[in-house]
Amino acid sequence: MQELQQLGESLTELSDGRLRELQLSDTLLDAVLEFQRTRSHEGRRRQLQYIGKLMRDAEVEPIREAVASARLGPAREALALHEVEHWRDRLLASDSELTPWMEQHPGSDLQQLRSLIRAARKDMTAAPDDPKAVGRKGRAYRDLFQFIKATS
Repeated sequence: MQELQQLGESLTELSDGRLRELQLSDTLLDAVLEFQRTRSHEGRRRQLQYIGKLMRDAEVEPIREAVASARLGPAREALALHEVEHWRDRLLASDSELTPWMEQHPGSDLQQLRSLIRAARKDMTAAPDDPKAVGRKGRAYRDLFQFIKATS
C-alpha cells in the first residue's frame, strides 16, 4: 500500500494533459486534480492518502510507465543535446571525423556540412585582437549545431 501511495504521489506531478492520456478512472483523476489545486499541507496529506486508497483499484502498470517516461523525458533530451555538442566538437577538431559522420548519417548534405564547418572554424580564429570576441564562437558555430541537431 505504501508503494501505491508513492506511485500516486508521483502521479500528482504529471501535467493535466498527460493525466488525461492515461485514461484513469474519473474518481482517481478528480482526486489527483484536486490534490494539485490544494494548497494547505494537511489538505494535501489527506488527499494523498485518498489517492493511495483509489490506487488499489486502479490498473497500476500504465501509471508506472507514464511516470517513468515523464521522469526520463528531460534526461533523454539533455543526452541528445550533449551528443550533438560532441559531434560538433569532433567535426570542428578534424576533417577525418566527416567519414564517421557520413556513415551514421548518410542522408545529410555533405556540402552544407563542410561549409558550416569551414565558417565555424573561420569565426573561431577571426579577430583574436578584439577583446569583445574572446570566448565567442560566432553564428556559424550555432548554425552547425542546429544542422547537426536537425540531422541527428
